[in-house]
Amino acid sequence: MKTLLAFFALFSLIVFLLPLAALNTDKVENAANQPKDKAVSTAAPPIRQEEVLASLPDGDTSQPEQDTLTVLQVPQPEFFSILDRSTGKIEKVPVMDYLYGAVAAELPPGFHPEAMKAQAVASHTYALYCREHPAPELNGADFSASPSEWEGYVTREQMIERYPDLGETYWKKITDAVDEVASAVLVYQKQPILAAYHSMSAGATEFASNVWSGMVPYLVPVDSVGDTLADQFETSIAFAADQIKELLTETYPALTLPGDTRSWFQIVSRSPSGYVLTLQAGNLQISGKDLRILLGLRSTNFTITTQTNSFLFTTKGYGHGVGLSQYGADYMARQGSGYEEILLHYYTGAQLAKAAAE
Repeated sequence: MKTLLAFFALFSLIVFLLPLAALNTDKVENAANQPKDKAVSTAAPPIRQEEVLASLPDGDTSQPEQDTLTVLQVPQPEFFSILDRSTGKIEKVPVMDYLYGAVAAELPPGFHPEAMKAQAVASHTYALYCREHPAPELNGADFSASPSEWEGYVTREQMIERYPDLGETYWKKITDAVDEVASAVLVYQKQPILAAYHSMSAGATEFASNVWSGMVPYLVPVDSVGDTLADQFETSIAFAADQIKELLTETYPALTLPGDTRSWFQIVSRSPSGYVLTLQAGNLQISGKDLRILLGLRSTNFTITTQTNSFLFTTKGYGHGVGLSQYGADYMARQGSGYEEILLHYYTGAQLAKAAAE
């Protein structure tokens, strides 16, 4: 009897630990294929979330009725016009090729298929949103990407070149997942939503209005506990005091810093999700997102430790924290959630619908 009880105890422990272990073993060998920040980054964003969100007015916060799956009245194009930032050329990419390539570029190939489906729907929805809200500076393109840098989307050939032994296997896994959700999109009040996404939150996602201007009713904080279990959830980076001073004074000419480095920074306010909204730097008050961009920090959820002639910044999460968390989606999938549950968790009040062909 004791042997039998011990067996069941061991079995239960293994079942509990398997999803946690998967988060740390499903890595890729090339950091360029890790999920990237989609809006606030030292590199140009794959698709212009920052510019679009910055122009949003305060939205209608009323909740739509939860209808059954509907067909959108907006047309589904045969292709997306994508400005290749590396070449300056506008390419017409068939919708399915774009969806395959978007998931391949955005997620490590070891992610769960349900997380891949969620990413495909988010990418599809965002592309439709951009197509309906064209930016004049893109000269007729729906959005921009840089396939040569694995930003936005990549091709099957690029996947096979990166993974000579497993590229075909990875590509089939992606296409199988995407094929199941090829017509699915997210809508709010029967229009495609601005489906922002990021690598991993700091344990809870963030208000869009704390990152950009304007309130977006479906981009509000939700719990994302799986992110806290992800590899490199918390990281630290050190800066010499002289380096910090040079960067700050170049950016803020009116800034003055006291002689005691311990008085250089003071965090003034954080959002309910823990992201730094404002901090005092010397005689000036600056935003957490501006300091993040200046120093290239992984997120605005950070703490500052003053050391001898240096500062240690410890961050939680990776990215702006708005909308779908990619690592959070993978964790939810490994706990048994389907792509629908994942998407409706991260996009509050949105609905799943089918896009109609033109």
